[in-house]
Amino acid sequence: MHRLGLIRRFTAAVAATAALVVVFAGHATAAPTTFDWNVATQQLRKAAGGNPAAEQAMDRLLASGQVANQVAVPAQPFQIPAQSDIGRGDGPGVYGSGIALGYDGLRFGFFGGPGTIAPNQAGARLQVLWINLSNGRSGTEMLSEHNDSAVDTTIRTRPVDTGGGVIVGAVYGTLLHRWPVPVSDANPDGFQYKLATISVPSFGSIYN
Repeated sequence: MHRLGLIRRFTAAVAATAALVVVFAGHATAAPTTFDWNVATQQLRKAAGGNPAAEQAMDRLLASGQVANQVAVPAQPFQIPAQSDIGRGDGPGVYGSGIALGYDGLRFGFFGGPGTIAPNQAGARLQVLWINLSNGRSGTEMLSEHNDSAVDTTIRTRPVDTGGGVIVGAVYGTLLHRWPVPVSDANPDGFQYKLATISVPSFGSIYN
């Protein structure tokens, strides 16, 4: 019954998000569809000032030469996926992606494997650096909320008050994954754990 309740809540959240997309579509003429990559990344790099981890993540993103110039609406993955030391399969390589969720206020999230995201993220530190190009607000948020067993490959921030407009963000840091294995002395809880370090952050832009 508990799992059914979670699924129902998630279904309602998806429906609410879809409604937001429909509302957004009705105002599409007022929303920009592209943005200036150079301006966006340089402003985001400036917003990282004083935060060494964010500065290094942005420098790696800029050095990658990847370009994303389309603006998405909430509930769509970021246009540039992350790369990590484990990647998909044996890695390294393409890893997962940031995402913007808009069903209960704007949240930033991240999804991807291998396995699932561990409920306990002790020893990991996944963050998002964001800036609103329309009003100049910026900030850094931890991605720490992970409590939906129906969607256990997603972790997200608290709701973030970015204000309206075009927002760019980059997800960087470390994330702990787990997958089931036979119970043993090495894996007493029946899971194997692996810490992923993002080498090139996931980058994207959304219209909130």
